[in-house]
Amino acid sequence: MKKILLTVVLGITVGAVAQSTQPTQAQPAAPPAAAPQAAAPVIKDPAEYNAYVAAVQATDPNAKISGLEAFLNQYPNSVMKNQALEILMQTYQQAGNAKKTMDTAAKLVATDSCNVRALALLSYFDRVMAQGGDPNAKQLLADGKKYGQQGLDCLPKVTDPDLAKNKSQMEGIFSAAIGISCLQNKDYACAVPALRKTVDANPADFSVVYPLALAYLGQTPPDYQNGIWFAARAAAVAPPAAQPQIEKYARSQYVKFHGGEDGWPELLAAAKANGPQVAMKPAPSPAEQAHNMITATSPDKMDFATWEFVLSNGSPEDQATVWNAIKGKAVQMNGVVISTTPTEFMIAGSSDDIDAKKPDITLKFEDKVPARLMPKEGASLDFQGEPASYTSNPFIMVMEKGQLLRAKAAPTTKKPPVHHKPAAQ
Repeated sequence: MKKILLTVVLGITVGAVAQSTQPTQAQPAAPPAAAPQAAAPVIKDPAEYNAYVAAVQATDPNAKISGLEAFLNQYPNSVMKNQALEILMQTYQQAGNAKKTMDTAAKLVATDSCNVRALALLSYFDRVMAQGGDPNAKQLLADGKKYGQQGLDCLPKVTDPDLAKNKSQMEGIFSAAIGISCLQNKDYACAVPALRKTVDANPADFSVVYPLALAYLGQTPPDYQNGIWFAARAAAVAPPAAQPQIEKYARSQYVKFHGGEDGWPELLAAAKANGPQVAMKPAPSPAEQAHNMITATSPDKMDFATWEFVLSNGSPEDQATVWNAIKGKAVQMNGVVISTTPTEFMIAGSSDDIDAKKPDITLKFEDKVPARLMPKEGASLDFQGEPASYTSNPFIMVMEKGQLLRAKAAPTTKKPPVHHKPAAQ
């Protein structure tokens, strides 16, 4: 939110405040008359009355500030203290003096705990300063949350017509302060509803749109549908220097959820146009990926890594399709030796398991391998074997009738990536 919004939130102009809070001076006794409709505060001391009126009616901001500060110092218990503080707070805010604005607002809240104008300024400035990198950010966020909750609790009590017009704006300010503080504390159950309320009212405010995306994606499990959408919205409304980085992050989350970049340009375009939220299709489950592999390639044309993926993740029917096609048939391939005995080698056959130094093949020999032919651990090995059995998790394929080959077989391939389907939101 920009400074102009805070001016609106303050509700009324300095002149209007002064007019609406104009005190009366004590007058000599008069005959009884009809009761007034609304009794104004009465300043009995003429000097105090003149000091107050001179301060609030000053047209020069500096003169108004000096007059009000002098009045509050000289008459700390005046019946017009709260009104004087409110006018002083607004004058400082209009002059662009944030520190004095906050100091005066804090004094006002100390004497008028439900002054929503002061609470709005305090919660807003605390939140913005913390997001701006203030070294005291943690305390500022805690204070902003306190003032925000206090403001929300006071809003139902507002009867002033000028303030009532701006209730929704102030609710957004209070909710933003609460939401950012909760996000900092990783309290996503608190952060999401508070920030969502603010973003719905201010969809172009990057300072709350991006935190809302982070709050959705920080949940367990992440809310990818909402999180990615608001990350894309954040990329659209981010400052120019930050847009590439935010867009890269949003795209990476989309690929993680969807399993590819198809559909991303359309979603980003909708977010930039502030169009309706676009539903996203999640990545296929491992079982769906395994089925697609069988549909695309017959088992005898698959490499070992694809067999491993299907036999680990496929449905019973898809696993049976692959296993029945390869069981008992001689297979020649290359792998890396993990450990050996004279009759049995533990081998890593897929590149992922080679990198992890984890065996996925047990190669059994009918006769002992001569000592002179025993490979060293970590050595590349060309071999032949016949698939005899397997376990899915952890995956191990047992190959019998093992043979050592001299000619190098075709290199192994990397296992297909597993796109784990996110939990239902």
